[in-house]
Amino acid sequence: MTILDQIVQKKKKEVAASKIVTPYIHLEEREMFTREPLSLKDFLLDPARTGIIAEFKRKSPSKGIINDQVKVQDVTQAYAAAGASAISVLTDRHFFMGAKHDLLAARKVNDIPLLRKDFMIDEYQIVEAKTLGADIILLIAAILTPEQIKSFAALAKGIGLSVLLEVHNLEELQRSIDDNVDAIGVNNRNLADFTVSVETSFQLAEHIPDGFMKVSESAISNPDTIKQLKQAGFNGFLIGENFMRQADPGLAMEEFVRDLR
Repeated sequence: MTILDQIVQKKKKEVAASKIVTPYIHLEEREMFTREPLSLKDFLLDPARTGIIAEFKRKSPSKGIINDQVKVQDVTQAYAAAGASAISVLTDRHFFMGAKHDLLAARKVNDIPLLRKDFMIDEYQIVEAKTLGADIILLIAAILTPEQIKSFAALAKGIGLSVLLEVHNLEELQRSIDDNVDAIGVNNRNLADFTVSVETSFQLAEHIPDGFMKVSESAISNPDTIKQLKQAGFNGFLIGENFMRQADPGLAMEEFVRDLR
């Protein structure tokens, strides 16, 4: 069983438990459910911002603890001040040391789009994402069928959320594209062995149809890489570990952006 299989197996149990504690009808009664989400496209294409989707991540299955000494409010505010176009917040607790309240905390202090970074396997999580203050959800092609992607993306759009579809190879891309998806994210991480290579983004760029924003995820640690990705047509750049492994992730992003301009 791969780590991704383990995550999905655990996630199914978590979602089932959440449905018992907080049924659908109670989710829709939460105050955040009526909030108007921010547009990922508007912020990614805003020339005054960087295109960076900066991630708050304490831990990962492949690296262990990355940084568990910083507060989500402090880091995400610093990301926004440094020019982030959006912020990704991990909400998976077991494998990434994230929490749902991290997303709520980030929402209270930020006015740019927030991505709920989690493993979405059930419609419940999409509705829940909005009630936690998310503007964007992530759909991972590797763990979803084309039918699920179509259904989940339609639900997300119906409640005003932007949809980032994550793919790892051409086969996933071709079987998963849907009109309700806003952006295609190319994850440069090989899920089989967790090695990373930005070449994956360059290889898939020409296969992503016009009309979808292009986001490169992982393996970005040099501002020059972003410049090259922009030339290949990418609009967004998800960076997490490169910032989070520093004592001050916000300052790390500020210095990175300084070199980008």
